[in-house]
Amino acid sequence: MSRLVLRSAAVASAAALALLVAGCATSGSDDAPAPGASADAAPSPEDYVTPGTFTIATGETAYEPYVIDDDPASGEGFEAAVAYAVADKLGFAEDEVEWVRTSFESAIAPGPKSFDINIQQYTITDERKQGVDFSSPYYAASQSIVAVKGGAADGVDDLDGLKDLTIGAMANSTSALTLEALDAGIEPKLYNSNEDATAALGAGQIDAVVLDTPTAYVAVNFYIDDSFFVGELPKAGIEDEWGLLLAKDSPLTDAVSAAVDELREDGTLAALEEEWLSGLTEGVTQLK
Repeated sequence: MSRLVLRSAAVASAAALALLVAGCATSGSDDAPAPGASADAAPSPEDYVTPGTFTIATGETAYEPYVIDDDPASGEGFEAAVAYAVADKLGFAEDEVEWVRTSFESAIAPGPKSFDINIQQYTITDERKQGVDFSSPYYAASQSIVAVKGGAADGVDDLDGLKDLTIGAMANSTSALTLEALDAGIEPKLYNSNEDATAALGAGQIDAVVLDTPTAYVAVNFYIDDSFFVGELPKAGIEDEWGLLLAKDSPLTDAVSAAVDELREDGTLAALEEEWLSGLTEGVTQLK
């Protein structure tokens, strides 16, 4: 399962709850190497929260597989590793990176920021862009169906089999839009949050729930008792792309996006995804 490292069930349950509550809605020193050296429009030191330092935020508790042991400074975990790769592209050494913590919602709210970038599974959306900036995407999540063993979803292995199920999803989420866009006659039952949808599944009020695949992995392994992956959905033209979050009209946005683009083009992002996330869908059926 690659280098995917798992916590104890108790801590991982907290991780699952945080991920499920947050969701990914669609309605996102002078002697130091010159920051932005790899970007087309290099920012000046004064453009950073602390000149000579690259300040990166993540969740108040950061969870696996994105950050291992809640220690982003270790560089262990998918998003911790991506963050350090971006810092390197911008000319910062590891000891010139400072980590701070924020909640998901406070960081995405309009207003001044205590960080240069924030990385915690933020889906890029037009609505969110009204209050904050995003880099170009560093990851695109697929969507998966999760159900409880012994229920109506047992034995379903294709899209046609989903038609007879009552499937929950968070309203206005990429998960819900993907299910609707499949043109397979599947109408999800909508909830205010992923937490509400998964609670309905656990209570037997619905047959299955659709979540982005990393969140589905945590839900299946640590949050929903006796649950399993029914399968992974086709993208259906709907992208759940995650970007680095910056303050609105940040002078760093272009340079950070250029750094992410370079990491994509040189294969670094693909390698980090393989290293840290490859176990998420191991053995999961691809629904067609």
